[in-house]
Amino acid sequence: MIPSLLVFSDYGILALRLVLGAILVAHGWPKLRNIAAVADTLRAMGFRPARVWAVVAGTVEFFGGLLIIFGLFTQIAALLTVVEFLVIVFKKRSGNRFVGGYEFELLILVASVLLATIGGGSVSLDDMFRILLY
Repeated sequence: MIPSLLVFSDYGILALRLVLGAILVAHGWPKLRNIAAVADTLRAMGFRPARVWAVVAGTVEFFGGLLIIFGLFTQIAALLTVVEFLVIVFKKRSGNRFVGGYEFELLILVASVLLATIGGGSVSLDDMFRILLY
C-alpha cells in the first residue's frame, strides 16, 4: 500500500516548521542576549529607533521560531517573520549579489510565506486546538 500524499505533506510541513523554527531561534537568541550590539548594527543601517527594532527582530525570531516549532499560532508567527525578512531581503539586496548575499534570507522569507499561507499542518498544536486564521 502506498502512503497518501497527505501523509507526506503533513510530515513535510512538520519538517519545514522544525528546521525553520530552529534557524529562527538560533538567530534570535543572540540578538536578545546582546540588544546593544544589534542596535548598533541596525543604527548603522539607518533604522531608527535602533534599540526598538533590535528588540523587535530578536523577539520575532526567537519567540516566533518557538511558536513555529510547536505549530502554535503558526500563521501569525510566520506572517511576522515574512514582514521582518521582506525588510531584510530588500535592504540586503541593494548592492549585494544573490549568491553570498541574500539567498539565505530569501529562503527563510519563502518558507515563512508558505507557513503563513497553509498554517502548521495536521501535526501541530494549531490543528489540535483548531487554530487557522484563513
